Amino acid sequence: MATRVVTAHLPAELAKKLDGLAGQLDRPRGWLVKEAIEAYIGLAEERRRETLEALGEVSADQVVEHDEVEAWTAGLRTGRRGRKRVS
Repeated sequence: MATRVVTAHLPAELAKKLDGLAGQLDRPRGWLVKEAIEAYIGLAEERRRETLEALGEVSADQVVEHDEVEAWTAGLRTGRRGRKRVS
């Protein structure tokens, strides 16, 4: 797999934490940075996918009205909505 070097300036305290974690895990700093960036990008991509999906549902008028949501949550608090509360 081809790689590229990417440089980033980190606040000193964050760099110190990175060094500490690398030592605890016995992993190189670069490995930790790669893992963190992969995780962040994965979350950002998922957030974007879910946002686009939600916007598509709104465009297709597949929404639940606010008062229906409030009634549903009120039912959860009082134990209504056809479910028995577990003590």
